[in-house]
Amino acid sequence: MQAIIATLGYVLSPDRRQVLMLRRDTRPDDLHYGLYNGLGGKLEPGEDVVTGMRREIHEESGLECGTVELAGTVSWPGFGRSGENWFGFIFRIPTWTGEPKRNCPEGTLIWTDLADILAGRVPMWESDHHFLSLVFAPEPRVFHGVMPFKDRRAQSWRVS
Repeated sequence: MQAIIATLGYVLSPDRRQVLMLRRDTRPDDLHYGLYNGLGGKLEPGEDVVTGMRREIHEESGLECGTVELAGTVSWPGFGRSGENWFGFIFRIPTWTGEPKRNCPEGTLIWTDLADILAGRVPMWESDHHFLSLVFAPEPRVFHGVMPFKDRRAQSWRVS
């Protein structure tokens, strides 16, 4: 399977009660328009996933990552706008320096209560809740999941 390799990171507040989320609200043609998401994007040629994650966090938020923890991976066959396959490395970023940007080209950065995210009170991809409970588990373990998409909807979820 050929796939677009990407990163998705969740920056935690110092007390770990909030997550810096990106509300995708700048481009109405954005596949994620109107939804909240973590920060991240596609890897550039020659980048490893941690370097790519650090770059994306800095580009989108202005923050410099301290600790970058691998939470897991998700394969999203058929996720892309034209049915492309995506493969994502999911990270927690519990330590960082700097102040979040006021202007991000992808949308608005918002500190969001983790409890609201986990309870489904934040507009996001419906399917994200399958893996976010693993990312923010009290005793997290690295997970690997597969979530096939069709017509922009998750068809199933398997995790190991």
